[in-house]
Amino acid sequence: MIRSTQARRPAVLTRRTWIEAAARMGLGATVSCSLGLDLLGQTTDKDPRLISRSVRPPDFETPVELLDDFITPVPAFFVRSHMLPPAVDEGSWTLAIDGEVTSPETFSLADLRRMPSTTVTATIECAGNGRAFFEPPVAGIQWGRGAVGTARWTGVRFADLLRRAGIRRGATHVWMSGGDRPMGAQPAFVRQLPISKALDVDTLVAHSMNGAPLPLLHGSPLRAVVPGWEGAYSLKWLNRLTAATREHDGFWVTGAYRYPTKRVAPGSVVAAQDMTPLSGLVVKSLITQPLEGAVLRPGRVAVAGFAWAGEHDIARVDVSIDGGASWQSAHLTGERARYAWRRFERSFQLTRPEAYALLSRATDSRGRTQPVLPAWNPSGYLWNAPDVVRVEVRA
Repeated sequence: MIRSTQARRPAVLTRRTWIEAAARMGLGATVSCSLGLDLLGQTTDKDPRLISRSVRPPDFETPVELLDDFITPVPAFFVRSHMLPPAVDEGSWTLAIDGEVTSPETFSLADLRRMPSTTVTATIECAGNGRAFFEPPVAGIQWGRGAVGTARWTGVRFADLLRRAGIRRGATHVWMSGGDRPMGAQPAFVRQLPISKALDVDTLVAHSMNGAPLPLLHGSPLRAVVPGWEGAYSLKWLNRLTAATREHDGFWVTGAYRYPTKRVAPGSVVAAQDMTPLSGLVVKSLITQPLEGAVLRPGRVAVAGFAWAGEHDIARVDVSIDGGASWQSAHLTGERARYAWRRFERSFQLTRPEAYALLSRATDSRGRTQPVLPAWNPSGYLWNAPDVVRVEVRA
């Protein structure tokens, strides 16, 4: 039996939520000064229905009701922060290219905006999306179903910048550094890419999101966009790319975003040597119509949503109206982009007044299908069981 993937009902993000949370932390009316930016002001352009998972740093989840469009509107896009956003002065912000290059470069934001740009449509998902559904529970932000979204990202290719700086043949990795402001003793936020992914034509230094400059909470003025890979690679507030001949030895590479190399018993401790860095996303689906708990009239009901698989295509999506006892193939429709989710739709006649468990199960171009029970891991990454929405038909 597949259990429902519905988390406990969270609090929604409102100005009052911010004020009350700030008061609990002892920030009071000085919250904007203590954080170095007006967080209250920065959140007023966010949809008020966003789910507040953390106030400091800001982490907001998108409710499923706001994920029914192919392109996720910026105010509805989820926010993941490991630290505090920096105080940003676009006029002085720079991106340095250094390390194993023959001619280190420093680019201003204006320089980058003048350079030839490209746009990539990509779904970005936090590796911990769905963490709240693992049993036994694991520590970390208790994301439900909405730490995911799709946007059109515009910027300059990593490859163009690295080659302009004369990247040396022996470089094996590119370290990405962000301007995040650590809280307490947190180590600087540095992530890395293997050289092949760094030089991929679709890996970007993005300055725009959905046709407008990046907002602060989405990495303004610059962020990496690493399509098809888990969201922490798309590092925000990007200010340095370092070509290197070795892997970075910092915490965010050696200790975080790592996954067991083999299945482990739920609740077990996994040795460091038995972990490897996460990279690509797993196959997954999300029902956006109807919504959880909907009360429907007898008749034809459309079940619809999105499916994605990182760097791989969606081959098919099957939908069940009887809790997974039987499955019917859905239609794949709408816009198709290499790194973006794909719309699926299937209509059913629900004539009997009773409760129904609607499920979606995607299969990617590699033949991988969403498992009934995803592999447990100590960080709660890559939850991808079939999605479940429970509704009731009443005459």
